[in-house]
Amino acid sequence: MNEIVLFQQNEVRRLFHQNEWWFVIVDIVSVLTDSANPSDYLKKIRRRDPELAAAFKGEGQIVPPLALAFETAGGLQKLKCWNTQGILRLIQSIPSPKAEPFKLWLAEVGYERLQEIENPEIASQRIREIYRQKGYSQEWIEKRMRGIAVRDELTEEWKNRCVKEQREYAILTAEISRATFGMTPSQYKEFKQLENPGDNLRDHMTDFTMLGEASTTEIARKVNAQGFVENKHAAKDGGTVAGNARRELEEKSGTKVSTQDNYKQLPESKKKLDK
Repeated sequence: MNEIVLFQQNEVRRLFHQNEWWFVIVDIVSVLTDSANPSDYLKKIRRRDPELAAAFKGEGQIVPPLALAFETAGGLQKLKCWNTQGILRLIQSIPSPKAEPFKLWLAEVGYERLQEIENPEIASQRIREIYRQKGYSQEWIEKRMRGIAVRDELTEEWKNRCVKEQREYAILTAEISRATFGMTPSQYKEFKQLENPGDNLRDHMTDFTMLGEASTTEIARKVNAQGFVENKHAAKDGGTVAGNARRELEEKSGTKVSTQDNYKQLPESKKKLDK
């Protein structure tokens, strides 16, 4: 399970792995330093702090960082993450007035996970609250939550049908997007001018993405697709269903579904849904 949490309005990606939270390291560096290039800042820290560099290599008592898979605009990608103990060690090497508040925040998000185990509905409530803080409308939030549910159902189906995670998920996702919109996710992200690596394309579109992924899930079940090749055919067919619907709507409405609008540029009063 991975999700985004907010520290002082800054996004931090995290994943629950081996019964604990693991946080994306460059997100932590970005939050604490406001650096325009957190990856480069991290390299400099490691050069000037031999003990931290050793911890990254697993030479010491701290568990080394792990490369864990996160859903990004370009599909699943492996990002370097550290657990709470590792992040606390990292903070020692970063001179920042945010260090102490961040430590308290780490403790808080750990407690939140215990609450979510007891009541899974709390997790979805937290996600909704994050989107509300970003200024999205209630209508947008509910559609985005449905989109998350549809995506989760599809990836679970792929997992059960012997599709390997990481690269194969990304290829299948690109196949659906290409058949639906005529663009892969990376091409669509460029089309929408979402230049920040942390920008999630899915936050800027929903309806036809959901249709393509829901159709793919249903087709994979109907034909009992097994393995990558068969599921690639199902992905193309599912995307084609959505693509045909998109083209028919464009023809009858006279309006293009895919636009360059994104919600970082639109005023809050207009934060509705791209199709």
